[in-house]
Amino acid sequence: MKEAKKEIKTSEEKRTEAQNRAMHLFFTQLAEALNESGFDIKKTIRADIPWNPQSVKELIWRPIQKLVLNKKSTTELKKQEDIDKVYDVVNRAISDRCKIHVPFPSIETAIDRERELENK
Repeated sequence: MKEAKKEIKTSEEKRTEAQNRAMHLFFTQLAEALNESGFDIKKTIRADIPWNPQSVKELIWRPIQKLVLNKKSTTELKKQEDIDKVYDVVNRAISDRCKIHVPFPSIETAIDRERELENK
């Protein structure tokens, strides 16, 4: 007799393409905010290096992700829960240290940002 296999659905789905784009937009926006506020990357050669989305991802997001979730790759992140956990730690640390707050991208924040750019 064959055993019937049960499919168990969990809410632990991987992030969507829209969430992936939102994460990378956040990396870009945080890099811009850090640069505009005068916070650069100090390397061992004591050179001032401006932030870019990749450095935000590799030097801020990924180390916190590894500590909080024990996951190396952003592709391992589950939809809302994992992204929110990492973002909350990143946002709190940057807000405390640099006095910068970059909201995580959403439709609402995209509309607000577009309006800000139009008013400049």
